[in-house]
This record gives sequence, C-alpha cells and structure tokens, in this order.
Amino acid sequence: MTKLVIAPGVFLWREKFSPLQQTQLLGDVLTRLEQAPLYRPVMPGNGKPFSVEESSFGALGWVSDKSGYRYQPTHPVTGQPWPDIPPALVALWGEINDAAAPETCLVNVYRQGAKMGLHQDRDEKDVSAAVIGVSLGDSALFRIGGPARGGKTQSVTLASGDVIAFGGPARLAYHGIDRIKPGSSRLLPGGGRLSLTLRRVTG
Repeated sequence: MTKLVIAPGVFLWREKFSPLQQTQLLGDVLTRLEQAPLYRPVMPGNGKPFSVEESSFGALGWVSDKSGYRYQPTHPVTGQPWPDIPPALVALWGEINDAAAPETCLVNVYRQGAKMGLHQDRDEKDVSAAVIGVSLGDSALFRIGGPARGGKTQSVTLASGDVIAFGGPARLAYHGIDRIKPGSSRLLPGGGRLSLTLRRVTG
C-alpha cells in the first residue's frame, strides 16, 4: 500500500482499512464504547464543552476538565478502567512504529459542526513514537503545521479507512480538524466521523 509523504515526518495511507475491515473495526469500537461510553469533556478553567464526544481505550485515557489535561487509568464518568485497544489497532501500531505497544487510543466522535482547533499532543512523557490516527465515517479536513503556533499549515482530506501518522520532526506539530463533510460516508450509525488516535504516554 502506498505511503504518501505529506511533510517531513507526516505520512498518509489511503484506505489502509478496506470497507470490510472498517466495518469490523467499527464493531470492535462500538462494543468497547458500551463499557466506556462517550462523554463530552470541557475546557480547563472556563468549563466550555468540547464540540466532540470522547472516550479512550488502553491502560490510560486522556481527559480534560476544569482542572486541566491529563492521562488517567479510569473513565471520568463511570470510574471504571478503560477497555483494551482493539487488536487491529495494536497490529497497525506495530506496522508503523518500532516502539513498545500503544498505551492509549483516544476516541473522538465528530457529528455535524464539530471540529478540533490547532493543538499539540504534548501531554505525553514519551514523544519518541509517532502518533497514529485512523479515520472512520465521514471525511474530514485535517490541518497540520509545525512545532510553533502560527506557522505555515497545510490541509489534507482524511476519508474513511485512511491512516495518518506524524512523528520525528513532526511529533509536536500543531494539528486539528477544520470540519467534517456530512453525508460523505454511511459507516457510522447516525452519521459523523470517528477518529482513533494511538499514542505512547509514559515512555
């Protein structure tokens, strides 16, 4: 499968997951979300709700609330441990990263109008491994820049089944989702886009 180079350290695989594999992966994700239901995090300080719904899989999950950003081993609403990461995602990690297994998979669900502003993935002690993102459902306009806020950015459309990875010189690049394209996929019940982001956390 062709690996596209988007920028130094940024790579894209189109439809890395076939339609059948997407359906199977979605089933694995939805089963785990029954144990760790989606919730809407809020911004530190002002408590403004995110436009996306979130959950996590793995030993640790990323959370945001009025007290700040952090990783923790339990769901902030249920208090229960996070479910395991689906095997297909662990296998994907092994294909791309020459590093220990991922410790977390952040689940973001974008319904119509949801977006994610430019930000860095910098809450992890270990930044040696690439961040890997898997898209399921509606297409989205993904924007990525450099390690400094306000620098030059470029955009790429991520469709269902696509995989993007950024590491090395791009590991701390600012990135975000400008918008999704409603109705571009029928994969998710009720529409929208599901993003699965794999990371190492503790080193």
